[in-house]
Formats: sequence, C-alpha cells, structure tokens
Amino acid sequence: MKNERYEMRFAGSGGQGVILASVILAEAAVIAGLRTVQSQAYGPEARGGVSKAETILSREEIWYSKVTRPDFLLALTQASLEAYTKTLAKGAVVMMDDSLDRPAGLDGTRVIAIPILHTAKEVVGKSFTANIVAVGAINAALGLFDDESLVEAVRRHIPAGTEEINRKALDAGAALISEEQAAAFAQKLG
Repeated sequence: MKNERYEMRFAGSGGQGVILASVILAEAAVIAGLRTVQSQAYGPEARGGVSKAETILSREEIWYSKVTRPDFLLALTQASLEAYTKTLAKGAVVMMDDSLDRPAGLDGTRVIAIPILHTAKEVVGKSFTANIVAVGAINAALGLFDDESLVEAVRRHIPAGTEEINRKALDAGAALISEEQAAAFAQKLG
C-alpha cells in the first residue's frame, strides 16, 4: 500500500449494491490480514435514492473511522459522481460507469470509465450483479487482494446458489481492466 491508510468511497443509487461492494472489499481486507472500517449511508427512499458506502484499509490501527479525502471513488450514477468528486484526495482514482458524463472538476484525477452496468446486464446477464462486476474491476485495477481472498469475501456475502453467477460477474469486471490500467493504478496492499 502506498499509504498506510487507503480511503474508498462507493456511490450510486439505492438498489445498485454499492454498500455490499464496500462490505465485500472490507471483508477481503480482513481475510488478507489488513485492518478495515466500513460504513454506509442512504436516503430514506432506500431504493432509487442516493446511497454511499465507505471503506478504509490500513496496515496500522485505524484511529479515525471516517473517510475525509477518498483515495478512490466508485460512481454508478451521475448524481453520485457529481456529489462526491469535490472531496477527493490529490491523485485519487475515480472509477465510473462509462454511461456517465465526466464532470469538469475531474481534471488531474485518474479516471477509469468502464461499462459496469452494461457488463452486468449484457455479459453476465443480470443487472443486479453490477456491484460484483464493480468489485472485480476495482480489485483488478487497484491490485488490492489475491483472487482467493476476494472470492471468499464474495462467497460470505451472497445467497447460497448464486456462486456461479457472482464468479462470472467478478471475472467480467476484472476483464474490463487493461494491463496498462492495472499497472498504473495498483496499490500493492498485501
């Protein structure tokens, strides 16, 4: 890990699974022997309203559990992209669905625009797997965890009987990241 503390924010609309994506990455951190904190917030409309989740990854104890300057942002809706780009850390990585318009404020920010929602619907065959597609892409781009840790973290948080489709979603997400992107964005967490 380049820094001892890596702050991540996941944002979208209720029902897209950004909270579960954050939980899965926090779980993978625990499996990998890192320290982590995960939190979430969403509007009273739960489905369709803005939702946000945050995960902090660290090798050291985490004394402050709030994300203040995210090193990473996942945005699955235009509203979430525009709302959460203002507080990013310098050099932050933004992963956004390629259907979104890149705000002018992302100048100087490292952006990965990939077809997360399209891949879930058309490649995996189930729109509800967008969060797992995103998890696969995030891990491939940032190089956070080994495959075994990530697969185990997913398995712990999905319904029995959905392992095959979720593995397909993880692999489809990872396939969205080029070798050049993986080399450029890797965090080397452990």
